[in-house]
Amino acid sequence: MNKIVMNIEICTDSLEGALAAEKYSAKRIELCAALSVGGLTPSYGLIKQCVEKSTVEIHVMIRHREGGFNYNGADIEIMKSDIIASKKAGAHGVVFGVLDSDNKVSGLNKELVSLSKSLDLEVTFHRAFDFVIDYKPAIEKIISFGFDRLLTSGLQPTALQGVAVIAKLQADYGNQIQIMAGSGVNQTNALEIASTGIDNIHFTARKLVGTNTKLSMGDVMVVDEEKVEAIVGLF
Repeated sequence: MNKIVMNIEICTDSLEGALAAEKYSAKRIELCAALSVGGLTPSYGLIKQCVEKSTVEIHVMIRHREGGFNYNGADIEIMKSDIIASKKAGAHGVVFGVLDSDNKVSGLNKELVSLSKSLDLEVTFHRAFDFVIDYKPAIEKIISFGFDRLLTSGLQPTALQGVAVIAKLQADYGNQIQIMAGSGVNQTNALEIASTGIDNIHFTARKLVGTNTKLSMGDVMVVDEEKVEAIVGLF
């Protein structure tokens, strides 16, 4: 039986994560800071080091603050500056998503996509998509703006729970945009999620080092290489 060909994207907040992605032949990393709040824009220095010291594609989270995905004009200007800085640091792509106050895909995304494309950056719409009410007009607008890729858990807390919607997105729109499943992907469910027909999956691979079960300022998070190896080994 032939294995499924899968593009693996690892979400990480460290150079060690980029190096682990390279070691196990992942295609991309989504590089973030502050994963505990869903990911924020990483520092210029971290982007540059990941670019210079690994061979994987570096896709940078463009999200300068936590607390939703509804942004004003000043926020958009900050995001534009971060996109330009990411390109200067050598990034291959950027990751963002802007919603209106009623959780519809905002037209402001078009400005950010236009800037990104002018810099020859790939563009991923992130899991802000999973907060929309009606996914059909949402993905059609995302496609019309020129996004290369959509990261989604199928409008559910985890990709496994949203697997039916992910399959529908792939069937209806997979020839127009890459559909990438993320959230809760692990070695026990990756193949089931892959059965939707997608060829891109996304997961975070880190673990807590220390005796505490809840993360505190004194604890350390490290790359979970065993998880990376196990999932990559499935494909």
